[in-house]
Amino acid sequence: MYVLIVGGGKVGNSLASRLAQEGYDVALVEKEEKIARKIAEDIEKVLLINGDGCDPARLEDAGIARAQVVAAVTGDDEDNLIICQLARDTFGVPRVIARVNNPRNEITFQQLGIDTVSSTTIISKLIKEEATIGDIFTLLALKRGKLSLVEAILKPKSPVTGKSIKALKLPNDSILASIIRNDTVIFPRGETVLQPGDSIIALSTIEKADELRQALLGTE
Repeated sequence: MYVLIVGGGKVGNSLASRLAQEGYDVALVEKEEKIARKIAEDIEKVLLINGDGCDPARLEDAGIARAQVVAAVTGDDEDNLIICQLARDTFGVPRVIARVNNPRNEITFQQLGIDTVSSTTIISKLIKEEATIGDIFTLLALKRGKLSLVEAILKPKSPVTGKSIKALKLPNDSILASIIRNDTVIFPRGETVLQPGDSIIALSTIEKADELRQALLGTE
């Protein structure tokens, strides 16, 4: 997979380095020449382009035409919006992701159909989940926040412990995807019996998250 990152600050630098280490084909566009030179010295196996990511010519130099993903992670929300719109509308990139520095701008990006990453929003969600959902953790938001991939760790007194999958009564808009038991992944079937300590991976709509918690973990 070819990934194009725009913005060579701490976020872009770390993202490019990690993806390159994991075997992805990565290009990074950075406006500031001094920063670009430093990145080129520090990171191997990353195509480094010194230029303005809002300039279509620089994006073409970085190979945007063959990119499957473009991540705009500069410190300027307006630049990130322009980059994502160019990537999606001009170059037809299948997936665009924008870093949102000001949480107030997040809804604007989402209304334009651009996936966003906001550290403020992530931290806020984690705090809310810890306060309201307890031992169920959101692993990934899908379909722009309409679906969640969640993990729940079963306790001995959990209402589903000792029951088979076919005996469970889960919310209509949820499904168990897998069970992790002693580092072994189990794909649940009707006869599979849940045990204390099982890590349950489930897919649910946001609206049904609390019902799913109660079904798996009971009422605290």
